[in-house]
Amino acid sequence: MSTPIRASSILPGHREEIELHTADGLRLVGELARPVDREPAGTLVCLHPLPTHGGMMDSHVLRKAAWRLPALADLAVLRFNTRGTSSVRGTSEGSFDSAVGERYDVAAAIEYAEFHELPNVWLLGWSFGTDLVLRYGCDPSVTGAILLSPPLRYSGAADLAQWAESGRPVTALVPEFDDYLRPEQARERFAVVPQAEVVGVPGAKHLWVGDAETVLDEVVRRVNPAVPVPLSTTWDGPMETGDASAYADRTVAAFADTPVSGPPQRRAE
Repeated sequence: MSTPIRASSILPGHREEIELHTADGLRLVGELARPVDREPAGTLVCLHPLPTHGGMMDSHVLRKAAWRLPALADLAVLRFNTRGTSSVRGTSEGSFDSAVGERYDVAAAIEYAEFHELPNVWLLGWSFGTDLVLRYGCDPSVTGAILLSPPLRYSGAADLAQWAESGRPVTALVPEFDDYLRPEQARERFAVVPQAEVVGVPGAKHLWVGDAETVLDEVVRRVNPAVPVPLSTTWDGPMETGDASAYADRTVAAFADTPVSGPPQRRAE
C-alpha cells in the first residue's frame, strides 16, 4: 500500500556518520546516505546556508535530499557541517570564517568523495553554500554545480570566470521572490558563464518553504536524467519518520535582524 511522502519521511537508504578532516587540522561532522542495494548513479555534496543564520547540514532541502534521493533517484548524498556549525549530528570543530577558512571544508568534502570513489560528483550549494561552491568548488573531480538561491555575496567575477573557463555545467535555481537575487538579476550576473543555466522558480522564496519538491526534481533532472520527474510523492514499502521539528527555530527568517559579517548585504528590489 502506498504511503504519502511527508516532510518527516525517511525512505530506505544506507546511512553512515562520517568525519571530514581539513588541511588546516579540523574535524567536521557529516553523513553519507547511499542507495540500499545498488551503486549510486551520482553524488551530491551539499553545502548548507549561512551557519550564523541557522544554516547547517540539516537545513530542510538538504535533509529531504538525504532522506529521499537514495531511494527515489539512485543518488548518494553527502552532507556535513562546515567549521563551527552544529546540528543533531554534532558540532564541527573551528569557527565560522566568512567564506575564507571554509575553502578547506569544501576541499575536504570533495577529497572524501574522490577517495571513496563516489561517482559523478555534483556540488549542491544553498545560499552561503553557493558562494562556497563558486569560490572553491571548481575542481577536476567535480562534474557540475547546482546553486539554490545564490546571493553572489562572498563570490565575485573571478569566481564566475573560473567556472566559465572550466566549461562545467552550472545551474542556478532562483526563487521569484528571493530576498537577495531574483531571476532577472541572476541572468545578468551569470551571463559571464556561457554554460550557466538560470531557472526562475515562480512563487518561490529564499528558504524554499513549500517548494522543496520542485528543487529535488530539478536536481535529479540534471544529476540523474534517467530518473523520471516529477519524483513520486508516495512510497510503497518501509518508511521511517524523522524529527523534523528539531529545527523549527533554525531558519534565516528567525535571524533577520542579526548582522552578517563579511561583504555588505544587498536586498533584492
